[in-house]
Amino acid sequence: MALIHLDFFSEALRLSTSMTVIVPQLALIQGGHALAPKGRSLRTLYLLHGLSDDHTIWQRRTSIERYVDPLGLAVVMPQVHRSFYADMACGNRYWTFISEEVPALARSLFPLSAARAENFVAGLSMGGYGAFKLALTHPDRFAAAASLSGVLHLARAAAHGDPLWRAELKQIFGPSLRIAGGENDLFHLADLLVATKGPKPSLYQWCGTEDPLYKDNVAFRDHALALGLPLTYEEGPGGHEWVEWDRQIQRVLAWLPRPRRPAR
Repeated sequence: MALIHLDFFSEALRLSTSMTVIVPQLALIQGGHALAPKGRSLRTLYLLHGLSDDHTIWQRRTSIERYVDPLGLAVVMPQVHRSFYADMACGNRYWTFISEEVPALARSLFPLSAARAENFVAGLSMGGYGAFKLALTHPDRFAAAASLSGVLHLARAAAHGDPLWRAELKQIFGPSLRIAGGENDLFHLADLLVATKGPKPSLYQWCGTEDPLYKDNVAFRDHALALGLPLTYEEGPGGHEWVEWDRQIQRVLAWLPRPRRPAR
């Protein structure tokens, strides 16, 4: 298992940024690039951080390297600051960065599969929102997505809270904070998805019953299930804290679709 830290200039953001990548041992590093044996491409999990964290947090606060070691799974952890994975009204194009530039760059450097069946996304809090946003917007790219304590009802979250919180969100989504019914509203994205005939990603959702976001998570659960989306929902005692996310990321990894065995 190799842990690789990358600093690079982002064309989408027009600034230097970073991401951390975990590459399974079966990928060989040669000339600064990772090469999978016999042209084999790697199943990939894009693992997203929360509002106050960065691209190193999953490595620092969980045993993610140890958990993925036996799975042959690459993990890509990008840095998006406090952007809510959006093309910001007053800031940088983090949605373009995470949805377009990061996968293209990662695949240019590492032998990562581009097949939908071998691409997954997960995250916590703001990253849980980002994971579901990616999967619901691009169901043709991701077979599965997981949200842990996600900020899933963003329109309601933006309507409440202290002035500093609302001021920060206005920098991201604009002064009107019109989120409901738009491209940043997960409820709306779920509605659009079920109206199509395309593939539907499998969704995994967990939230602690003592978490301030619990009621919003229940609201999204009920909406997704009413639409018939393939959602696995779990809850249990716990708050908005790393001790829970360390446990739950292990459950997510066990839940992810397993690779198909080649026909004999």
